Amino acid sequence: MYDIIELNGKKVADLRAIAKELNVKRTESLKKQDLIYRILDEQAINPPKKQPAAATEEKKESRPPRKPREVKVTAKEAKAPESKSSEEKTKEDKDLFSSNDSEKKEERRPRPERKPRPAPKRRSEGDDAKADNSNNKDASDNRKDSEERKGPSDRRNNDRNRKDDRNGSNDRRRSSDRNERTRGEDDKNTPHRPNPRPQRNQPRQEQQKREDYYNFDGLVQTEGVLEAMPDGYGFLRSSDYNYLNSPDDVYVSQSQIKLFGLKTGDTVVGQVRPPKEGEKYFPLIQVDEINGRDPDFVRDRVPFKYLTPLFPQEKFNLAGDNKNVSTRIMDLFAPIGKGQRGLIVSQPKTGKTTLLKDVANGIAANHPEVYLIILLIDERPEEVTDMKRSVNAEVVASTFDEPASQHVKIANIVLEKAKRMVECGHDVCILLDSITRLARAYNTVSPASGKVLSGGVDANALQKPKRFFGAARNIENGGSLSILATALTDTGSKMDEVIFEEFKGTGNMELQLERKISNRRIYPAIDILASGTRKEDLLLSKDILQRIWILRKHIADMNPIEAMEFIKGRVEQTRSNEEFLISMNG
Repeated sequence: MYDIIELNGKKVADLRAIAKELNVKRTESLKKQDLIYRILDEQAINPPKKQPAAATEEKKESRPPRKPREVKVTAKEAKAPESKSSEEKTKEDKDLFSSNDSEKKEERRPRPERKPRPAPKRRSEGDDAKADNSNNKDASDNRKDSEERKGPSDRRNNDRNRKDDRNGSNDRRRSSDRNERTRGEDDKNTPHRPNPRPQRNQPRQEQQKREDYYNFDGLVQTEGVLEAMPDGYGFLRSSDYNYLNSPDDVYVSQSQIKLFGLKTGDTVVGQVRPPKEGEKYFPLIQVDEINGRDPDFVRDRVPFKYLTPLFPQEKFNLAGDNKNVSTRIMDLFAPIGKGQRGLIVSQPKTGKTTLLKDVANGIAANHPEVYLIILLIDERPEEVTDMKRSVNAEVVASTFDEPASQHVKIANIVLEKAKRMVECGHDVCILLDSITRLARAYNTVSPASGKVLSGGVDANALQKPKRFFGAARNIENGGSLSILATALTDTGSKMDEVIFEEFKGTGNMELQLERKISNRRIYPAIDILASGTRKEDLLLSKDILQRIWILRKHIADMNPIEAMEFIKGRVEQTRSNEEFLISMNG
């Protein structure tokens, strides 16, 4: 029997030879430690039947010699029991040797900490103890029989021999204890080798190490508009998905919303980290900017409803170096200022969408400091694509094939975004097409109040679209929100007429488009006499204002078609509006 200390001291070639003797298969591919465990397992499964002779001889030599003692025999009859007693002594010695050897083998045999394969059941300690007890009982019975047969002198000799056997066994136990101590010290001095782990856990451990090694926190920067939930947390919605639920949503915790004073509509720029196990969204870990401002500045802002509204005082220059006739005529007769609440009233097929596109291009080219948003509600999909490709602005759209709830949701988040930017001192302009379709969507979504106006309009349905249109204002000490919306008339629907009547007196600028002019293919089809801006003296200089009044008096007696043809012909002959006004005296 080999123990683990002896096997550790041998070379790999010797270990393989021992493994071949024990009929261990596939030893060439095993390492030294695995080979040692295989040998020990094989020994445990198939223990050798006979002990090696060399070991017994060495143990016999290590046995201390006995001193011969003379025993006087008085009778001849005592020879036979003496021979019997000598035979019994040899049997007892053999039993002692076998028991001591078995104890040493059991002590030397290490317990394998991990079993790579299931081994057959070993003989339990209880069975060994029972076997030892049975052997001891047999030996004691034999001793009793022999003692009965012997005389008193033989008993004395047996007692002396037993004492010698006890002394010899004590010496053997002491030597075995010393050997065990030395082995324990050797085990302490030798380095502890960890047991080989099963290969199933290795890929998981490597994956955990890789996850711990790679850290992607803060590498990706994102931007989105916050939508706060009733529970306190929120999400950053992406403009690529029209601020609706999307895979690009970023989770914002309740503590971050409270820390920075965030509201629905805040445009947040920050850093994110990948979601961990059990997380669904990318969480926001750092806030860099809020509405283009430092987070400390935003924390002390004044809410939108407490800001002081004023009349528009700074005019939008729509014409500039552009040779577009539509924007030049609007600059003369219906100027637009920062904070304007304008309404473009038109019949179907009069070119209102094209006019809105020209206004957007003029603002984007001449006023880069203004954040321009084009909101298309219940429009055709091809018009949305054309608007995105032809205008340098943010286009947020909800086509007519979408439900009314989506129209309302998009309009609300765009309005909240504009309000938050105005609170931070920015100039924002929203071009809405059209406010009539938005009011229809609110009428569809709003719960029934029991009070229905003519045309099927609910009494409370127009409150939210009026709040949307009424948010346009010029703010004292910085910031403005301009809204230019289109309204449909003469569509044959009583509901559209009721909606237009509700918005008719709310705006401070109105631009009328005439169907008769567009039927003659004269664009822009603007009814100059019916169009105008309130408090236009705050937007135009006195000289220009006086010349425009003279021009209005001149075309007052003309019908809309004649007035448009007259103004368009004179404007096309000049390079700018200033040149046109100067040429009036010539």
